[in-house]
Amino acid sequence: MSQEPILNSYRGKFEELSLLFEISQILDQSMDLKLVIHPVLKAVTDHLGMYRGAITLLNRQTGEIFIEAAYGLSNSQRERGRYVLGEGITGKVVQGGQLKIIPRIADDPDFLNKTGARKGQKQKEISFICVPIKIGNETIGAFSVDRPIGAEQELEEDARVLSVVSSLIAQAVKVRQNIMEEKRRLQEENTRLHQELRARYKPSNIIGNSKSMQAVFDMIAQVSRSEATVLIRGESGTGKELVAQAIHYNSPRASRPFIKVNCAALPETVIESELFGHEKGAFTGAISMRKGRFELANGGTIFLDEIGDLSPILQVKMLRVLQEKEFERVGGNETIRANVRIITATNRNLEQLLESNEFREDLYYRLNVFPIHIPPLRDRKSDILLLTDHFVEKYSEQNHSPIRRISTPAIDLLMNYHWPGNVRELENCIERAVLLSVDEVIHSHHLPPSLQSAESTDTVVTGSLQESLDNLERELLMDALKSTKGNMAKAARLLKVSERIMGLRVNKHAIEPRAFRNSK
Repeated sequence: MSQEPILNSYRGKFEELSLLFEISQILDQSMDLKLVIHPVLKAVTDHLGMYRGAITLLNRQTGEIFIEAAYGLSNSQRERGRYVLGEGITGKVVQGGQLKIIPRIADDPDFLNKTGARKGQKQKEISFICVPIKIGNETIGAFSVDRPIGAEQELEEDARVLSVVSSLIAQAVKVRQNIMEEKRRLQEENTRLHQELRARYKPSNIIGNSKSMQAVFDMIAQVSRSEATVLIRGESGTGKELVAQAIHYNSPRASRPFIKVNCAALPETVIESELFGHEKGAFTGAISMRKGRFELANGGTIFLDEIGDLSPILQVKMLRVLQEKEFERVGGNETIRANVRIITATNRNLEQLLESNEFREDLYYRLNVFPIHIPPLRDRKSDILLLTDHFVEKYSEQNHSPIRRISTPAIDLLMNYHWPGNVRELENCIERAVLLSVDEVIHSHHLPPSLQSAESTDTVVTGSLQESLDNLERELLMDALKSTKGNMAKAARLLKVSERIMGLRVNKHAIEPRAFRNSK
């Protein structure tokens, strides 16, 4: 018995395994399907001696089937190769999910030759094999090849090999689809968050219609599109961080990081590491290299709040970053370039710090390129009700506690208070009032005691000023006599008056010193 058929069978199996191994390696080379499809098609046509091959995919939104990649077809031929479900051999395979073998394309009326690649006499010499590409039970496309006319057994064997290859392609498509969908989801989420941030921190959402705030908005608009260093001045609680965020999210760096650092909140021993990072082993506890805030903000903006609290050593290092745009990590020698826009803020009087040599003059001028002063709330009374309405709406929604109105006495208290804590204090007061309200109205008694007036607490002062002073003097005299057990001389020294004056005041108020001799 001849061994040649057996050898041919083994040879065929080996070539098939070799092809499948090569295809699996190609598919592992890149996550971009377009980069690997063409080499897969070339490997199939080279191993099986085929004329051309094509991968078609179904657009589930439009229902159109298009050629994603092809071997042996020109760009114009690929563009013409478009089908709908059920149209031509390819459309039927994608619609039904079953492979089709066309022994001679010239004899099959369903073969449309839309690409125009098979013409004239050549059609009589071509067989066409089209197998579905499936993910689970869903057909997502088709894998088709042109090959020389052959025996039925040869065509079926090639169809079997192509079915295995299409299965490999389907798995690769599935993995890549999952990755691309997750990537697209993350990109959409990132875009949504950036849009939220832009909407949240745009100047129009920094509440205020007063003339002084309009000037702040104008300055934000002027400086946002530039790369200038900004110094934001203002009392604590005026909204310096909001202004910094508004500048960043309306700048060309809006899509890049916005990193915040509170220089007063970090201990002097760690702030350098926080700002510039450290190398592994730079100090006890530095078990690995760590990037600092400047590196994390690369391409974006870093906001340094309370810049007036920086130590003299860090002021020198900050000056270098501003001048040279470079720094080294703690414990490192490598110079790192920093493409970072710097926005700083302080509630301290830097000019006084300059006079006392607590703040470097050269650093001050580097930071003070474009100063923005935010007025305190007491200087923009017209904004109080706007801010109040904003905070009422915000905390009503957050706490599911609807507030329909603010009572007139409560409005009077809000307008008459001097607000030492500025907008932050107002926000805290409104949040507290929203939580305390039980009738969908904010009343004056829902506001903190510091805002209350004599009228709102029914503690109106009665009597004249002289009566009040006399009552106070009487209390002081009695307290002194009680402390000295009725000793007039000691009581006089305690109150820092003469004994004569002490006697006159005691007689005036009809106080009996002997009554305090046994007091404890």
